[in-house]
Amino acid sequence: MIANISTIDELIKKENPFAGHLIVKPQQIWGKSFPDVPSINAHASNAVFDAVEKIIKGQRTTVGITITAEKGLGKSHIISRIRHRLQAKDSSLFIYMGKYDNLNKIKYEFLQSVTSSLRANGSQKVMQWQEIATALINEAKQWNYTPQHYISQYPLWLNKYSTKFVEQLTKLVQPIVPEISNPYIVQAILWTFSPAHVNYANRWLSGLEITQAEAEVMGLPNPKQEDIETESLRNVRQILDIASHYKIPVICFDELDNADVAENGLTTAQVIGSLVKDLYNNLKRGVFLLAMYPETWNDQIRFLPQAEAAIDRLVSEQADRQPIELKYLNSDDIIALVQKWLEDFYQENQQNLPHPLYPFDENKLRDFGKGKPTIRVVLNWCAENFHNNPPPPPPPPPPRSQVETYYQQELAYVNEAMNELLEDEATISNALRLSIYSLIGETVEGVTIESLEEVEPSAANNGFMDFKIICKIPGKKKKERIGVDVVQQDGANVTAALKRLIEYETFNLTRGCLVRSNIISSGATVAKEKLRLLLDKKKGGKWVALQSEDILPLLAILSVYWGSEDYGITGEKEIIEFQDQVLDFMRDKKIAINNPLVREIISPPSYEHWVDNEFPIAIPQPIANAE
Repeated sequence: MIANISTIDELIKKENPFAGHLIVKPQQIWGKSFPDVPSINAHASNAVFDAVEKIIKGQRTTVGITITAEKGLGKSHIISRIRHRLQAKDSSLFIYMGKYDNLNKIKYEFLQSVTSSLRANGSQKVMQWQEIATALINEAKQWNYTPQHYISQYPLWLNKYSTKFVEQLTKLVQPIVPEISNPYIVQAILWTFSPAHVNYANRWLSGLEITQAEAEVMGLPNPKQEDIETESLRNVRQILDIASHYKIPVICFDELDNADVAENGLTTAQVIGSLVKDLYNNLKRGVFLLAMYPETWNDQIRFLPQAEAAIDRLVSEQADRQPIELKYLNSDDIIALVQKWLEDFYQENQQNLPHPLYPFDENKLRDFGKGKPTIRVVLNWCAENFHNNPPPPPPPPPPRSQVETYYQQELAYVNEAMNELLEDEATISNALRLSIYSLIGETVEGVTIESLEEVEPSAANNGFMDFKIICKIPGKKKKERIGVDVVQQDGANVTAALKRLIEYETFNLTRGCLVRSNIISSGATVAKEKLRLLLDKKKGGKWVALQSEDILPLLAILSVYWGSEDYGITGEKEIIEFQDQVLDFMRDKKIAINNPLVREIISPPSYEHWVDNEFPIAIPQPIANAE
């Protein structure tokens, strides 16, 4: 039965399924993605699926595939399709890298991406790590249990046999992967079954320090930070070798078209191209997938050192040694795409339509297709025309209610990627900057925020301290100057950051504030000494605990604030107006002023909570009766 047209039109007035969905984000590659039409650019995704099948059948061992397409043509849509199609099967593992913060430490960053990807759920609805661990134990013991069985049994076994049980299990498993020279990697993978130890196992596999107490319990040595690049490459090769023993790793590199350059003069695409060339030569089985603009291929990859050898590996399945090009949409593609988006939207809202393209006109869509647009252009057109009243160009910034819609979307995306984002110091710092910027002129915890400043002198800081908050305390002539630093990493980074946080005279501070969720390793004696100085009552510094529930809304609103391109807003004036609306929304909803983390950073130090009876830590608390 067809629903009442007036009911459908009321729904259309309230919601727009195309708004805010111009760009596929990493969270959508891993989680719920956009509606997909498998026939659009099927030649590109099928190349990956065919490569996996050839490797399974033993016809190939390693395959390199490069996709090129203009901006907005659907590279990330293809990657999302590949991820979700592979997840529905049990023959592959999906690894994704789309962020390159430090090209000079690309091997360490690649290790982070591999381990982060393997934390994501695979075909059996558990971590891909746990799927690998299941295969290891089942082969060693000739069992046929599911990952869920091991997850449920591990606490019982550990209670019965002590933590030495995992060391004994490692010794049983090790002979089936004799080429793995570091048995601790196998041991850490087996620890991912334990709910109490899975996070520590993930950190260790990522090359990050864990507490000495946890290292001893799990029988793992803490990683040395002296030669982190060499160790990272060695470890990531062994992780991939273990994984490829059972499943085909499909390793995807996205977002390669930025302008960053490493110290050796290579661009992001060239650095990754060189990395893939090295991995291709050493990986037992696997598929490498790279996505980039055509000009990135022509102007950068083709001019790599030893370019011929690299190109042979990056397009190993192409007879003409050229990348696979994505095609522009034709009229039939556009009809299929729009119909699929509308179908999902109306099904979700339990509506049956007069015709599958309602409220669009099929002839108008087909005429639109004659111009061979990109997916992004089509979705943007649909967003603007969904209410039957196309807005005049340039489009105005969305109304406040639309900002709230974007915010709710970003909350879901950020929540899904929280494990990875908690290690992203730069993004967390930027979220705090925006929140505190929105509070300039406000009084928080009895302190009036006057301004937000960069840390000077910059040469002495060398980027280790993030920013300063300048505050006025009633009744005091001297202003409060709080130096803030988000430090999630260990080793030399935390030591260098703490060194700056206690140099009050150098950086004109009255208080230093460390924002961090991880404790500092007991072996990091210099860092612990600097932390002790910071938290001494004479210095009056703070260590504020970083908690996912506190940073979640700040990360979400940051994504909205910088997401104008996602929402089809491109003019400079329009972007500024939109960002002003986001700031107004933050103030209306009290996103920053009522945030426990923000308030704790600004408030004076307290000594109610302690870490190991050694260091006072401020744990943000929700505000009673907060609106």
